[in-house]
Amino acid sequence: MTPLWLKRPVMVVTNERERFAVTHVQKALGWPETGEMDDGTKSHLRGLQMLFQLPVTGILDEATAEQVERIREYGSVEGA
Repeated sequence: MTPLWLKRPVMVVTNERERFAVTHVQKALGWPETGEMDDGTKSHLRGLQMLFQLPVTGILDEATAEQVERIREYGSVEGA
């Protein structure tokens, strides 16, 4: 199920909703929260995609967003 914060795949940030989605992912991945789809963010996305055996694109797509939610939920449990 697509997380509510993702409306469409993000390759480049073009609006505030996409900036929010990228910032959300950056926070979940422990990367600086710039809201930009920079090289570091794409690299972290590719690493996550490899980890979960998804197509390695560096694009924030539905399948990747679902995995971000899984690790974010796990992190919140670990931090409790």
